[in-house]
Amino acid sequence: MSRHWLISSAFLFLALSGAANADTPLTYQRVDFSTEVARDIPNDQMNATLSIELSDKDAGKLAQQLTLVINDAMKKAAAYPAVKATSGNQNTWPVYGSTLTSSSKLESWRGRAEIRLESKDFKAAGELIGKLQEKLQMNGISFVVSADTRSKTESSLTTEAITAFKNRAEAIRTAWSAKSYRLVQMSLGAAGGPAPYMPMMRAMKSADAESASAQDLAGGETRLVVNVSGSIELQP
Repeated sequence: MSRHWLISSAFLFLALSGAANADTPLTYQRVDFSTEVARDIPNDQMNATLSIELSDKDAGKLAQQLTLVINDAMKKAAAYPAVKATSGNQNTWPVYGSTLTSSSKLESWRGRAEIRLESKDFKAAGELIGKLQEKLQMNGISFVVSADTRSKTESSLTTEAITAFKNRAEAIRTAWSAKSYRLVQMSLGAAGGPAPYMPMMRAMKSADAESASAQDLAGGETRLVVNVSGSIELQP
């Protein structure tokens, strides 16, 4: 084997190795992580539902009675422009007597009607609820962050969460002594639910309703959370 052939073979091997290395992409270290920011926001909207249940042997009269009560409640609510009132579900169903035979006799009809309230003015809503409880029964109250307040807060929190994500990505790059990093993918998420408030209230007599109208309603707070999760690749 000649010396000239050995030298040519060596140069050919180095050339092929160099070409292979040139085609090999840089290897990046992939890191998955997430950041989260939260803020406690006062609940600025109250939602309430009140209802009435009545019975009558005549289904038509029963429906009329329910309608009269709800219409009267809507008139009272009209005096409170800061409170949005809407009529809710209204249902009637038959009441059968219990017998030993297979066929039960229809004895009467029972019906239920609702009114729903929505307001940012807790004082006005509390006064109206007190008046409505002369004839209606409280079903429940919930306090929430209104849609416009939630939207503004989540926009602010999103900016904070993305900034926190960038800061953590830079901290990871520094810890690994990497030259740089690139973002592979990122996703945003938001959370935060209402704070329920279920007072133990029953249908009150007129004398008690006046004291209920002075009740101070505290909305509490809701924690709004925005999280950012994603992946980066570190360049060695």
